[in-house]
Amino acid sequence: MRPLEFGWYLPTHGDTTAYGVAEAQVPGSPDLCDRVVQAAETAGFEYLLIPVGSVCWEAWITGAFMAARSSKIRPLIAARPGYINPVLLAKMISTFDQMSGGRICINLIAGQNESEVEGEGVRYAKEERYALMEEEVSILKALWTTRGPVNFQGKFHTLSGAHIKPRPLQQPFPKFYLGGGSRQAWGMSAKHSDVHLFWGDLPERIAANIAEIRGMAKAHGRENDIGFGMRLQVICREDERDAWEAADILVRNATERQKQEMKTLYNKSAANQRVQQLAREYGDLLLPHLWTGITRVRPGAGIAVVGNPSQCAATLQQFIDAGCHSFCLSGYLHDEEAERFGRLIRPILAESNRGRLEKKGTFEPLFPGSPPPC
Repeated sequence: MRPLEFGWYLPTHGDTTAYGVAEAQVPGSPDLCDRVVQAAETAGFEYLLIPVGSVCWEAWITGAFMAARSSKIRPLIAARPGYINPVLLAKMISTFDQMSGGRICINLIAGQNESEVEGEGVRYAKEERYALMEEEVSILKALWTTRGPVNFQGKFHTLSGAHIKPRPLQQPFPKFYLGGGSRQAWGMSAKHSDVHLFWGDLPERIAANIAEIRGMAKAHGRENDIGFGMRLQVICREDERDAWEAADILVRNATERQKQEMKTLYNKSAANQRVQQLAREYGDLLLPHLWTGITRVRPGAGIAVVGNPSQCAATLQQFIDAGCHSFCLSGYLHDEEAERFGRLIRPILAESNRGRLEKKGTFEPLFPGSPPPC
């Protein structure tokens, strides 16, 4: 069995304890990023999801700074088709990998919000973006592994004698993650991803999807190479009643505009369609401690594990038993929830999955005598 790994989310766009309440908002800032990264690294999280989007800070610059201001956690940064020339992107990633001591992983994103993608000047439809992504990932891997110049002739890119330095420190190259619910996303993961991340769903549905994607990967000789995980929210408190109170406070004052945006701006995303469908069919609870409430106000990871430590751990264990080994989590406030996960939930999962979970991480300064980030 694969080792378990846990990732955390960096809210560069800001944080909150209550959507729709101005006093509860925490603006994005270097200080916020430092607090979250420090908390996540101390809690033992292995990787750090850095978001993209018009309201987010630029992910590559943020990731580079956060790698320099931490010691172990690996930034997970998006490679989006059509945004960066693939030869330059290959050089950026391998340089980052060398500079950080092998601490980068790549998030493949075709894009959720069509109007935002168009606003940023990318004119390919989503179906074309997956085809473009396939070309660009193939180019990345070729540039990192081919001895001598790379020639490539595709629909979108033509290369003649391309080469880069340095090569990645991680061999043969950094890990690729992809989250998506469409057949195109599954096909892309089957061919290229190290980890396919599902959004919240029923454990039996996740197990069936894993079997199907693994079957698709078999066509590429990768059925044993691909791994699977979940993208979820966590709301954990030592007392269950406090957890549900925090969950209610988070969404009770959401504006009608926020709710409407979830129904319209992301209606071409298969994964978003699925979480909205689950909320309609099952109401607030998919399982006793798997809550759909955040789907009202947030795209993507809108399903949350809610409860006391043992309840949260037991819910996550159902997805481990279904075949997931990687969990990309987030919670509000992100520094405080990361600390609670490391202190309250991770020890239970470590005990239940002996030999699959590394010892909890601690901060080690980059330079002797330097203090930890504030």
